[in-house]
Amino acid sequence: MRKARYVPVLLALLASPVFALDESGIQAHLTALDNLFGDTVRLMETFLFADFGTGFPLIVGVLLGGGIYYSFYFRWLSIRGFRHAIDVIRGRYDDPKDPGEISHFQALSSALSATIGLGNIAGVAIAVSLGGPGAVFWMIVTAVFGMSSKLASCTLAIMYRRTSDEGRISGGPMYYLEKGLALKGKAEFGRTLAVIYAFLTIGGSFGGGNMFQSNQTLEILSTLSPWFKQNNWIMGILMAFSVGLVIIGGIRRIGSVTSKIVPAMCALYVVSSLFIILSHVTMIPSMLVQIVSDAFTGPAMYGGFFGVMVMGIRRAAFSNEAGLGSAAFAHAAAKTDEPAREGMVAMVGPFIDTIVICLMTALVCMITGAYQLPEFQSGEFIVGARMTAAAFDSAIPGARYVLAIAVTLFAYSTMISWSYYGERAWEYLFGPGTILLYRVMFVTFVFVGAVTALNNVLGFSDMMILGMAFPNIIGGILLSPQIKEVLEDYWKRLQSGEMKPYR
Repeated sequence: MRKARYVPVLLALLASPVFALDESGIQAHLTALDNLFGDTVRLMETFLFADFGTGFPLIVGVLLGGGIYYSFYFRWLSIRGFRHAIDVIRGRYDDPKDPGEISHFQALSSALSATIGLGNIAGVAIAVSLGGPGAVFWMIVTAVFGMSSKLASCTLAIMYRRTSDEGRISGGPMYYLEKGLALKGKAEFGRTLAVIYAFLTIGGSFGGGNMFQSNQTLEILSTLSPWFKQNNWIMGILMAFSVGLVIIGGIRRIGSVTSKIVPAMCALYVVSSLFIILSHVTMIPSMLVQIVSDAFTGPAMYGGFFGVMVMGIRRAAFSNEAGLGSAAFAHAAAKTDEPAREGMVAMVGPFIDTIVICLMTALVCMITGAYQLPEFQSGEFIVGARMTAAAFDSAIPGARYVLAIAVTLFAYSTMISWSYYGERAWEYLFGPGTILLYRVMFVTFVFVGAVTALNNVLGFSDMMILGMAFPNIIGGILLSPQIKEVLEDYWKRLQSGEMKPYR
């Protein structure tokens, strides 16, 4: 009954004067806000994408460098422990008595719901169209290293999570940055990194995790019928209300919803992709050879590597968000007393997100030849989504409708998961008594994103999401000896047979 009290708040919000203002007045204020962010976006972009004359952007070096470091430092546990991770996800090691709020599978579903989205559909299409098939190779390489980044951050998430008297979990990078570095005698530095990370997360949740999702959902739906664009305010209210109904229930409701939506939307997209791929199965060997060979040619090397690592990072944050620490929010709530176990569950995320789903998108675009069409060479996200829709539709007439449904589900699940990420960061900064304010603001921004395109605001939020990598990876590397100790102890007990599955 306590949750039901929030429903009138949501209804009152959507009927409030905020939504009843004169349309031209609202647009004028929003345009002014958008312009205000313009210079800030350009400044942040200059820093994040600075290459110091090397041609290799700073943010790319930080994200990829962190993954490479973790992979070798942990002696490739991300590969050695993959089979065990699948067993954990299947529930073989689930103990109902373990502390936490959601199962391993629900934690992975919640994290995947935030990462699987337009990056898999539009971002991949853009990278392949501008970088050629060689882009796919570098995408896979990045995901392999990204698995170790997820292993590190989500192991830390369990190690340093906090449980309230009511049994509610609070966790995420802020807690392990502050508490973990304090144990190493770097309390002030850790607290500074944690506060920076929390502010970046809140900004990213309102933009890339919210407004961008609702805005692009309307763009995709408008390719089916102009009605959606003409009545964007109706769709905005519907999306805002749908998101609000889930996020008022917290991580348990989010985990319950995403554990149903994520498998369904992945199955819908994967089955459609597999139908096209298997219908042209004789082409696959030559395409795989082309993917590898093109990755090491001059033009494709530049276009592929930077197509994924620069353009993809702008809109999808590497699609799987490895290195950003965002998945740690969801995995911190998992029912387990073994930090390493949840870290292994988390590392499967980049495999599913990038090596499976992104690879399928790329193969569909290559099979149909859509990536070579000149009308899809602009590098804009909505054009990338249209390219993927055209590729599906050319092989399966009417498939654009299936893709539109998939995009809508992807965007919806991303919004509800990012609301939780932002909420945990908000709670860390302002306390649990102000959470309702954050939820109301988040729902409001769902509507705003649907009815207006604020390019600079969205660009600002993207920069904030990318910026999350700096405090997370710097702190994670400093804490890596602690992570390694926990991982090695867990793996030793597992290999010795001391650790038995529950079923």
